[in-house]
Amino acid sequence: EFEALTGIKVVSERLPEQQQRPKMVMELASGNPSFDVSHFSLHVNKRIVGTGKWLEDMRPYLADPKLTAPDYDWADMSKGAMVAITQPDGRIDSLPVESDVWLIYYNKQIFSDLGLQYPKTFDEMLATARKITNPAKNMYGFVGRGVKNANVPVWTSILLGQDQETVTPDGKTLLTDTPAAIWAGEYYKTILRECAPPGVIGFNWNECQTSFMQGKVGMWMDGVGFCPPLVDPKVSKIYDHVGVGLMPAGPKGHFCPVFTDAIGIPVKSKMKHAAYLYCQWATNKQMALNLVNLGGGASPRVSTYSNPALKPPTQEWLTTLLESLKIARSGLPEIVPVTEFRDVIGIALTNMVQGADPATELKKATETFKPVLEASLKT
Repeated sequence: EFEALTGIKVVSERLPEQQQRPKMVMELASGNPSFDVSHFSLHVNKRIVGTGKWLEDMRPYLADPKLTAPDYDWADMSKGAMVAITQPDGRIDSLPVESDVWLIYYNKQIFSDLGLQYPKTFDEMLATARKITNPAKNMYGFVGRGVKNANVPVWTSILLGQDQETVTPDGKTLLTDTPAAIWAGEYYKTILRECAPPGVIGFNWNECQTSFMQGKVGMWMDGVGFCPPLVDPKVSKIYDHVGVGLMPAGPKGHFCPVFTDAIGIPVKSKMKHAAYLYCQWATNKQMALNLVNLGGGASPRVSTYSNPALKPPTQEWLTTLLESLKIARSGLPEIVPVTEFRDVIGIALTNMVQGADPATELKKATETFKPVLEASLKT
């Protein structure tokens, strides 16, 4: 479509995120990237690309009427999206593509058969998961990511229920071994050890999604964008009884994590104007509408949700997404070494599921990561 509109030839490369993320950073740092546009996760790479000043500041492009179409409507971007893409120094070095809020997928048939109600609190979710779990029937109450690094957002989702994030607002002090953090670790350990399928410490989102679609899991905690296969009769055994529910409330707060992806242009690109036209096209109103209609995530644009052509995967999915946006908070710390953070904390969480003490693991992980964070603050 972009080529037809502009006559500009596009070569596109898609990689698994575990490969794409380090590849993008290494190429940008080298000063000789092989790409003119890159999609990236702000919750992983925002601060590192911002610190390196590797991406073009989009503000001059957005202000240029020769480059930005009148109907692009920059003012349509939501407040949350604007906060996500703005660097600490005020630069806007990317355009928002989509946001992923976390929620609970649940099997309505299992709930109905057992006479269960959707849990409103974390305590209720654990009690409900225990009622569903029956290993003799290969039935489990809950599934969530157990593999290191990918498992951290599950723990932070629970931690937000204590009205706490993982670092102080200035990003300088870790809050990963506080009583609230340990409580979240205990909860994570308990629900995965008692209520999740065997081998869960090797599960990323894909394994969780597959086990849920097979009809042997009552609840799955993960992102809003993973819904489409669940309601597809071609691949899902439970397509006609998938429930989508708001993240449960914790003892001190009711929040859910949000993660935003964006698209940017390397400073070293030799085709910046063409790249900007591509970024503009990829984040226009129709693309945002397509995203939500396909169930891929939350639109960064306000107008998407009042568009008469809006047709989400299910109405419950859309309702839960909109309610989730009202209680969304950052699900990962906005720091440069966020990948290392996820690795260190992720190992601690995996150890917990294998039986280790949460307090001991989190204190050890905090001490391990502390010098890494301190070193990053000096750069």
